Amino acid sequence: MSDTELRKIQTQGVHHITLNGADRQTSIDFWEGVLGMPFVFDQPNLDNPGEGHLYFDPGDGRLITIFTNEARKPTGKPVPEAVGSLHHLALNVSQATFWQVAARLDARGVKHSGPVDRGFMDSIYFRDPLGLRIELASYRFEPPEGCRHADVMLEAHKIRVARGDHHIDKVHLADAIEALVERGQRSLSQDRGARKGW
Repeated sequence: MSDTELRKIQTQGVHHITLNGADRQTSIDFWEGVLGMPFVFDQPNLDNPGEGHLYFDPGDGRLITIFTNEARKPTGKPVPEAVGSLHHLALNVSQATFWQVAARLDARGVKHSGPVDRGFMDSIYFRDPLGLRIELASYRFEPPEGCRHADVMLEAHKIRVARGDHHIDKVHLADAIEALVERGQRSLSQDRGARKGW
C-alpha cells in the first residue's frame, strides 16, 4: 500500500462539541441548572487567554464545552441558520423525562414547540439563552441486547424502503428489532417463524 493511496479516517463517536457562549454564569445556569449536565472541568481557553473553557457531561461521558467571555451577554436572538452553520443540537432524554419537558420549560417561561411526533422518536424544540435551537429527543424503542440504536434505525430504514413507506414509524422499528434478534440471538428451534400460540 502506498502512502498516497486514499484511505478513510475512521471516526468512533463524537469526542466533544464546543460552543461559543456568553458569560460564565449563563453557561452554568443553562447547561447544569436547566439541562442537568454536571459541570466537570474548568480552565482557560488555551487558544484565547481572555476566555474561559467550561466542560459539561451531557450524560454519556462525552463532553459539551463552552467558551465563555464576561464581555458577552446573551441576547436570545436566534442563531443564524446559514449554509454550514449548526441548525440545532439534539440531546437524548428518557421517555419519563421527555413527557415532563414542556411543563418544566413552561415553568421557566421558555417558548417551545411542544411534543413533535417523529415516528421513531419524540422531540421538543426550544432556544437556549444565546438563541441556539436545542432539541430534546427520546427514542420510542430500546435496541435488543448487543445492538445499538443506529443498528435498529438502519434495519428499520431497509424495511421502510422495501415496503415503499414514506418514513420510519413504530411498525418498522418493531419489525427491525424482531429481525435483529432473529439474526443475532441463537435458538434451538429450526423454525423461528411467528405462530398463533393459542
